[in-house]
Amino acid sequence: MGIFLRLLARKTGRLLVTVFAISTVVFFVLRVIPGDPAYVVAGVDAPPGAVEALRARLGTDKPALVQYREWMCGVLRFDFGSSLLSGEKVSDLILDRFPLTLLLSLAGMGIAYALALPLGILSAVRRWSFWDYAGMVFSQIGMAIPGFWLAILLLLVFSAWLRIFPLFGGDSPLHLVLPALVLGIGRAAVLLRMVRTSMATELGKEYIITAVSKGLPDKAIRYRHALRNALLPLITFSGIQFGYLLGGSIIIEQVFSLPGLGRLILSAIYQRDFPVIQGGVIFVTVVFCFVNFLVDVLYSYINPRIRVS
Repeated sequence: MGIFLRLLARKTGRLLVTVFAISTVVFFVLRVIPGDPAYVVAGVDAPPGAVEALRARLGTDKPALVQYREWMCGVLRFDFGSSLLSGEKVSDLILDRFPLTLLLSLAGMGIAYALALPLGILSAVRRWSFWDYAGMVFSQIGMAIPGFWLAILLLLVFSAWLRIFPLFGGDSPLHLVLPALVLGIGRAAVLLRMVRTSMATELGKEYIITAVSKGLPDKAIRYRHALRNALLPLITFSGIQFGYLLGGSIIIEQVFSLPGLGRLILSAIYQRDFPVIQGGVIFVTVVFCFVNFLVDVLYSYINPRIRVS
């Protein structure tokens, strides 16, 4: 137990350092990008005096280090400031939009596992069969097709032509079916290869050969012994894939006009709304790092070899 607690403390320290480093990078990168948010808010035809007064109100007239100190103090209080355009608190905007993005990402992950697990296991158990070739074809196509192109194709077929699902918006669960399917297919293509490789590796190990020599049933060997160990690497891999889903939802939300966090960040980038960009990126980063932290701790707890090493 003491080893696990030390491991937990070390991973917590890494989580805090990662969040601090990314917060710093995001803050200074936005300051390096050409453009003045005061001109965006006031308009390019605004008189210089009005622009200077707006800079003083926004705090962008202060030195960068002073702005950075105030920004970090606000982040520690979960206070990302107010939107330059609407005046709403950034934290309220994020908490209002994030549930839809989270639900979309979880649905995409569920679809990915529903597609990847059975097909990946069949591909490993029945090597070079129809299922193996079908899995490889699906994996290649899924990784080759851009998500935004697949999203437009599904909109044309199922929304515009067949009229099965709504075209745009996020007012009902039906609005999330196509976006979740787009995200799920892209992640399923990657997960399928992982499942197939992991399962095939386990089936070739010595303990499986020993179980076969003892005369154990094939189903018990494959699905009780091999599958249990083959799924262990997927725990860590799932955390990374969930982060990809959070990032990929930005474009997918824009295509389907979903009022999620991704679309909020994208609109803020177009309008150079610094507080919303900073708050949104930091929030997504913290969620991504926290999910990977939980997955890493869970994997370390389940697999004793990690704790010993």
